[in-house]
Amino acid sequence: MLPINLFGSLSIVLALSLNLISAHAEIKRTLTGKPDLSGTYDTGTLTPLTRPKEFGDKQFMTIEEAAKVQQQMAARYEIFNRESSADRKAPVKGGDGNNTAGAGGVGGYNAFWVDPGSDIFKIDGKFRTSILYAPKNGQQPKMKTAALVRSAAIYESFRHDNDGTASWLARKGPGPFDGPESLAPSERCLISFAATVPTIPSLYNNYKRIIQTDDHVMILQEMVHDARIIRINSKHTSVENRKSLGDSIAYWNGDVLVVETTHFKVPNGLFGADENLMVTERFSRMKTGDLLYDFTVKDPSVWEEEWSGEYVWSTNDRKVYEYACHEGNYAMGNILRGARLLESEWDGARN
Repeated sequence: MLPINLFGSLSIVLALSLNLISAHAEIKRTLTGKPDLSGTYDTGTLTPLTRPKEFGDKQFMTIEEAAKVQQQMAARYEIFNRESSADRKAPVKGGDGNNTAGAGGVGGYNAFWVDPGSDIFKIDGKFRTSILYAPKNGQQPKMKTAALVRSAAIYESFRHDNDGTASWLARKGPGPFDGPESLAPSERCLISFAATVPTIPSLYNNYKRIIQTDDHVMILQEMVHDARIIRINSKHTSVENRKSLGDSIAYWNGDVLVVETTHFKVPNGLFGADENLMVTERFSRMKTGDLLYDFTVKDPSVWEEEWSGEYVWSTNDRKVYEYACHEGNYAMGNILRGARLLESEWDGARN
């Protein structure tokens, strides 16, 4: 973590760097002349998915505004990175409600464990206020009621108000911690808690590796270690062959690889989406060596209109490490044991 006092200098460097991209650089190509998308990329960014309200319909921010956002984030993470006192008291019952940086209300993570990115991305020299550019306000469209109800049931263990009691017993029906299958799929490490199709930046594990041939593109994602196998110039498989990552086919539109994905299972990783989800992605190799990633989401039974976004995948020479989700491997037993203990206390209080 860089000290905050360095960010004044960084903002100057940021401003000066806008004109350093060579206009004469050529994109890398395969032997058949197609843009070569192969490589490793860091897709983390401080640019949020949806636009902060203060920007309204403003799609771009100034250099000064971008530097201010980065300074604020650096200050926040410096606080989160402070060492904990060995003499600190136990957390309050039910947690302190602090969910910042993945703390989970009980101090689950501090900033050491998160890696959301370190800068605001820019396209054509302009800093974006959000990844989403459509609708115009940079917000996800309104979700239909049925979709909200279904998603709430799937992710009930995430939504549970942790007040230190088995409060779910106060209502009829199954509880969020009745067994392993009742926990949210991402809590069981089955799917990412950030969308995979389309790819949306996460709290950490934002690296991707692309391997490209003439008829396939493979995208290995660090998060949940998903490997997307995309067929070029092919047809979709049978609609009965549904997958959590969907069925992806692609074609070249000039120098842009267009990927169309459908035939999703539920849940599929994109919060709220159902089996009618259709995602169109566009991959463009930039002269900098980075990738411009553009996507459109269409699911008429979930959202009132389609929504689109784009951001930069920064080329990187680092490795994509194996994903290991210890919540599913080790914490599941403790989650269920804790729930049984709270339920026994609840029953005891009633008796």
